Amino acid sequence: MKQKSYDGRPTLYIVPTPIGNMEDITFRAINILKSVEVIFAEDTRETRSLLKHFNIQKKLISSHLYNEDGNCKQEIEYLEQGKDIAVVSDRGTPIISDPGYILVKEAIKNNFNVVCLPGATAFVPGLVTSGLDNNHFTFYGFLNSKESKRKKELEDLKEHKYTLIFYEAPHRILKTLKNIQSIFGNRQAVIAREISKKYEEIIRGNIDYLIKECENIKGEIVLIVEGNKEEKDYNSLSILDHISLYLKEGKDSKEAIKLVAKDRNIPKSKVYKEFHLK
Repeated sequence: MKQKSYDGRPTLYIVPTPIGNMEDITFRAINILKSVEVIFAEDTRETRSLLKHFNIQKKLISSHLYNEDGNCKQEIEYLEQGKDIAVVSDRGTPIISDPGYILVKEAIKNNFNVVCLPGATAFVPGLVTSGLDNNHFTFYGFLNSKESKRKKELEDLKEHKYTLIFYEAPHRILKTLKNIQSIFGNRQAVIAREISKKYEEIIRGNIDYLIKECENIKGEIVLIVEGNKEEKDYNSLSILDHISLYLKEGKDSKEAIKLVAKDRNIPKSKVYKEFHLK
């Protein structure tokens, strides 16, 4: 389905809000918040403070992780009446490790426009200031809060070649770093905390160093970890094990087969045949 974003249909706007410094908001975001009929907000108290700062008065509807499903009917009613609406999270861009996905999906399902404004999000400045390779990277978001599941996630990411970006809570960061150290080894990594706020801090070094420096750390944390730079002796792996490495990185089977053939300098047909005989 092809849609023009600005064809006059009622629109659901995804509006990024400041993650720290109020000056990070865009003029366009302010104008959209002024113009919409209603704002669906992850935390109405946070959003009310933001609107007050910019002298905006607007109806707010609480829309968070636990009630978003129930808000869909109300959302569609507004759009069917020809009224534009906005979605905001506490800070940053909605849906990036925040609520909003269900409302977006419902608007698309009902053939209304969805427009996301560019704006604040924590992981981009974290990555850019890290000094780690940013030609290719993977934003993972939050690892599981349960240690056993977190370790399983990290095992699956161990062979990933590209820079990894995580969000983490201050009360879990030490455990997470120790998990990464035991599974990934002592890679280069960066903690970027309180981005855009007065106490913004960037801690660069290997995992060992970060563990020593993160005692009693506070604030919102972006953790950036170097990808796996070890050169693999792929010929010591079976073809199926080699394919599995790429599948764990999120490649589909077609791409994995192509990469394995390239790594081993063998015809794709040989890899394909081996894969489909398993």
